Amino acid sequence: MAHKAQPQSKNTTEVTGAQSLILSLEAVGADTVFGLPGGAILPAYDPLLDSTKVRHILVRHEQGAGHAAEGYAAATGKVGVCMATSGPGATNLVTPIADAYMDSVPMVAITGQVSSRAIGTDAFQEADIRGITMPITKHNYLVTKADDIPRVIAEAFHIAATGRPGPVLVDISKDALQAKTTFAWPPKFNLPGYHPVIKPHAKQIREAARLIKAAQRPVLYVGGGIIRAHAAQELAQFVEATGIPVVTTLMARGAFPDSHELHLGMPGMHGSVAAVTGLQKADLLITLGARFDDRVTGELKSFAPEAKVIHADIDPAEISKNRVADVPIVGDAKAIIVDLLAAVTEGEYAVDPASYAAWRERALGWKATFPVGYNAPTSEALMPQYVIERLGAISGPESVYVPGVGQHQMWAAQFIRYERPNSFANSGGLGTMGYSVPAAMGAKVAEPDRVVWAIDGDGCFQMTNQELATCVINNIPIKVAVINNSSLGMVRQWQTLFYNERYSATDLHTSVGSRIPDFVKLADAYGCVGLRCESPEDVDATIRKAMEINDVPVVIDFVVERDAMVWPMVAAGVSNDLIQIAKDTAPQWDREESEALEQDLDADHDGIPTGSHGA
Repeated sequence: MAHKAQPQSKNTTEVTGAQSLILSLEAVGADTVFGLPGGAILPAYDPLLDSTKVRHILVRHEQGAGHAAEGYAAATGKVGVCMATSGPGATNLVTPIADAYMDSVPMVAITGQVSSRAIGTDAFQEADIRGITMPITKHNYLVTKADDIPRVIAEAFHIAATGRPGPVLVDISKDALQAKTTFAWPPKFNLPGYHPVIKPHAKQIREAARLIKAAQRPVLYVGGGIIRAHAAQELAQFVEATGIPVVTTLMARGAFPDSHELHLGMPGMHGSVAAVTGLQKADLLITLGARFDDRVTGELKSFAPEAKVIHADIDPAEISKNRVADVPIVGDAKAIIVDLLAAVTEGEYAVDPASYAAWRERALGWKATFPVGYNAPTSEALMPQYVIERLGAISGPESVYVPGVGQHQMWAAQFIRYERPNSFANSGGLGTMGYSVPAAMGAKVAEPDRVVWAIDGDGCFQMTNQELATCVINNIPIKVAVINNSSLGMVRQWQTLFYNERYSATDLHTSVGSRIPDFVKLADAYGCVGLRCESPEDVDATIRKAMEINDVPVVIDFVVERDAMVWPMVAAGVSNDLIQIAKDTAPQWDREESEALEQDLDADHDGIPTGSHGA
């Protein structure tokens, strides 16, 4: 990767702008591009055919290219690359670009643009993709001169991968791709306004150590920034040295092992009782690479009311954005943890893990009393939680799990045990249905020796399952578990709880009353192996059969109980203190034994108590 102001090589080659683009991609270390050609980007596809270093994977829809690039990046930490033509090709990348922006995924999206002379004339397949994506990219470029291509590509990969990672768009006009230029590497570049702070300030580290020393009920509130910074090992060392309990957000699943005693689980709307309550009762939040988003905090003014806040993040814009930090620390998460560990194990602010013994016992008591679980079915119904739990147990922690969005996403976060970073990829911030299959495809390309499971819903699966064709043709043998409840499950859950069981526009007819489509036949039509499981006693055998097939994709249609719900739950807009562990049932924290009692709440603020919704 080029660095700022590097001397230019004396060896130059006369090429077209398109050849310069491919040579630049090779030089920055890109090995895979997910894309779909069209008129404006077509000049780039000719030299791409001759590249021996860059593999192009032809997707069936540009959204698939973008999510595949995200999955590739999530599995490896490397920059994912996608490519599309102008107009609708470029606009089809908007959703994955926005998704990558929300989740800090390093990605470079390359789009063709109409000839520079035609820009602004409403030419055929013209769209101002730079303007469209300005709010959802870390940076973007419009390149109209072939000479600029190497520098822009070098800058784009540098920006995407450094600081807080994110997507960068490079829009290149067709005439720039066709023009003659000279290629030399590395190019000179200088980004005067871009200097991410890596090393934390020593004074802030000392102030944070002082708060940790003084705290009686500290909690490590860990976000996805730990995974992006490759800081999981340093986090584990910090926990071992201090004995402070940990919660990991949805984006941080795998950043700290689920098997560790001090892991309280995932906080938030569907977090564990121990994690949610640990944050609520803490007197200090040591916040690392997290952003106090609404799905974690619930009603912000009532979130962690007794806690002081240490907020460490590489993006200064995140600090105090939602919750004011008592000690802000700007820097790389790995560097921050290393310095903080030294500060709390040496000198005047060295902590004694025994000082938190009572707090640990209390927090672990919540974990033991209220484990994340589900009710056994009263009939022969197949519970989706059981399916996902068994899938994780059989496939194991070395696999990669890529859910879509909705109930199955939350169950995948709750019931699979994650022991390592980069084992869980999901659409957290944007919540993009259709993410699972193409992102799993990208993860499998990046990690071909790992088992990769797309855990999808019957709704999400129908948005992007055309990428199964891409997987078959390109020998990308992902495994797909369709959690088929014949519904838009999370929407149905809200309609059950808050809309008096009025199921408007949520029935998908994929298993109840009909099979439209029949997912097993669909898998067969794509050249995949299609399996179906409808009873609990067949779950293990079906998963094991899928595990034995490694030459083509496998799709399993798990026909599950449609009325299963995700619990625990904090309804939108209310305090995390109002967490429910089942319908109308919440922990009662006023009692020493934390007994679960019935409660009657107006959870959705409609004037109707939750228990009166008829659900």
